Amino acid sequence: MPQTHLLSPDAEGIEAAVAILRAGGRVALPTETVYGLGGDAREDAAVAGIFAAKDRPAFNPLIVHIADLAAAHDYAEISAPAAKLAQAFWPGPMTLVLPLKPGSGIAPLVTAGLPTLAVRVPAHPLAQRLLRAFGGPVAAPSANPSGRVSATEARHVMAGLSGRIEAVIDGGPCGVGLESTILGFDADGTARLLRPGGITAEAAEAVLGAPVLQPAPEAGITAPGQLLSHYAPSGSVRLNATAAREGEVLLGFGPVKGDLSLSETGDLAEAAARLFGLFHELDRRGAQRIAVAPVPEEGLGRAINDRLRRAAAPRE
Repeated sequence: MPQTHLLSPDAEGIEAAVAILRAGGRVALPTETVYGLGGDAREDAAVAGIFAAKDRPAFNPLIVHIADLAAAHDYAEISAPAAKLAQAFWPGPMTLVLPLKPGSGIAPLVTAGLPTLAVRVPAHPLAQRLLRAFGGPVAAPSANPSGRVSATEARHVMAGLSGRIEAVIDGGPCGVGLESTILGFDADGTARLLRPGGITAEAAEAVLGAPVLQPAPEAGITAPGQLLSHYAPSGSVRLNATAAREGEVLLGFGPVKGDLSLSETGDLAEAAARLFGLFHELDRRGAQRIAVAPVPEEGLGRAINDRLRRAAAPRE
């Protein structure tokens, strides 16, 4: 098993991270959403190493991170609606699922056998510096064991993956705290919301001038983060709780006061940024039964509730 090094967010740390990536290793890097577990998206062995470190199912595709929109043209076919969204929201917490370009060189494991590629341009300045120094596409799912809570600080990555990966580059806490919004497209260019995230569907609709539809019910897994049980802390999770039952730790929101709170003022952006960090704290405390206060199903609340429902889903 590798020794996991904690790298500093400076030129020396970036140089070490790039050397690991070029050698086929794995580096956890900060983005504005959550920490990603990065590997060279063109190398089969590097991508297989990501799956192995996370114990991730091979039918679950990965997001490829690139430095800018120009680089996306090397790996995917970009339609007019996709270009509109990229120009509006990149760099930022939006992933676009696009037709894979023939001869792209992307390792087949990245796409899980699908003819599409999930791609985004992160806004975190350290991620940008690392991607530009590396000069290639980096496959990077969230830097945590598969199905568990996403990491929003370097210490969360170390707690979950130390001894499984080569390095973590410490960029401090993630600002958004929820994974990116994922949009796909029908053959006629209609956009579909495959995973809610840091950018609301309403914001995307405003750019497109057209509705964003829900996934087709028969589509199956077409993007990362669609497994039923996902983003889960160690303890069981009960949703829409207004009070704790015996033996439960209550995670409050707004007027529902808890042992901990997503946001005492009911601020959805604060709740999104705090969600995974509080799940990690509850794991640290050994909480076996967790109750979560109701969160409004609006704006960022849709993404928060998506993560909460997956955290509360039955586990195999």
